[in-house]
Amino acid sequence: MSDSEEEESPDRQLKLVVLGDGTTGKTSLATRFAQETFGKQYKQTIGLDFFLKRILLPGNLNITLQVWDVGGQTIGGKMLDKYIYGAQGILLVYDITNGQSFENLEDWYNVVKKVNEESETQPLVALVGNKIDLEHMRTVKADKHQRFCQENNFSSHFVSAKTGDSVFLCFQRIAADILGIKLNKAELEQSQRVVKADIVNYSQEPVTRSVNPPRSSMCAVQ
Repeated sequence: MSDSEEEESPDRQLKLVVLGDGTTGKTSLATRFAQETFGKQYKQTIGLDFFLKRILLPGNLNITLQVWDVGGQTIGGKMLDKYIYGAQGILLVYDITNGQSFENLEDWYNVVKKVNEESETQPLVALVGNKIDLEHMRTVKADKHQRFCQENNFSSHFVSAKTGDSVFLCFQRIAADILGIKLNKAELEQSQRVVKADIVNYSQEPVTRSVNPPRSSMCAVQ
């Protein structure tokens, strides 16, 4: 009886909203996480893209992450507050080679605060510096990133959507933090092994991944 009850219990769902300027790699980040692919050509997100991915957290906990990828031009749009509403996690994404994309996160965060000012529970906010594969072109210093995190109690992440470096780890840590789950060293190392496999796959297949599967498909973590 208990086995069948376990099988029938639904996955826990978390809503994560990805915010930031256009060209910071928000869609690439979501696609790399949900589909393990990277599109080389920039395509502007108009309004909203939506991704789903199931991950496994310690305690054999199945979590379905709803990743809402909000277009960079929607900061003044009427729908933005509706996209943000009800989110358990917010990813503020900037390009480490583009200082203005970092400065503009203040405006994005102000919208988040306004939407949640009367809410009893506040979303976890993560500061995500993307494009660490372009470290040699970095214009936003790491200490500036960390200071912004400390001032606002954000969690801190550096990723490369292009190579996959630390992308899965970023989403895993955010989901675990929201649920109050501590990841031990072995679990973090396992995530890094997943990342390294992604990087190898990327270098072996740089041009063949051009087909986009349905964005709402469920992908179980292997």
